[in-house]
Amino acid sequence: MRRLSYKVSRWLGWSIEGVLPDVPKMVIIGAPHTSNWDFFLFLAAIHHFDIKVNFLGKHKLFRPPFGWMFRKVGGIPVDRSQPGGVVGQVKAAFDTRDEMILVVAPEGTRRAAPRWKSGFVEIAEGADVPVVFAGVDGENKVLEVGGPEFVGADREEFMDRARAFFADKSGIKPKGKGPVRLAREPTRS
Repeated sequence: MRRLSYKVSRWLGWSIEGVLPDVPKMVIIGAPHTSNWDFFLFLAAIHHFDIKVNFLGKHKLFRPPFGWMFRKVGGIPVDRSQPGGVVGQVKAAFDTRDEMILVVAPEGTRRAAPRWKSGFVEIAEGADVPVVFAGVDGENKVLEVGGPEFVGADREEFMDRARAFFADKSGIKPKGKGPVRLAREPTRS
């Protein structure tokens, strides 16, 4: 499926730019997440970089008939109705593995969300791993991967770097792009 997604995305004119850092553990955030087609770009990128990844997905995706496919490509089912514990469990998974690449869509939906979910920041901080930005630019048919970014003590400054990276990324369906802002991030005047 990864190879097929890669070939189809290339045939449709998509390219992948950038390189992944040479580190065994990281959190990759993909945005804007505006279409179900983002998943096929995700599979194409996995093939392009020849990596094994994990991602969190709505538990309903893991039901038949396609649940096996999502698990095979590294999916971890998450039931959002069970609050708390998910971030801690993912941080613990980082601690128990020598290598782990977690891919997260911080918007949590394909519609324009007013805020991003902050779990990826908490996971990266707790596991002391870098965050890698991966932006979908539907207008130019490019999936761009940025360099590693550590959250550090200043979340606001980290989010400024994220806003700068994602500013020109339209997503596949530009109407679904929301602002790059964390749920608990203060609004600047």
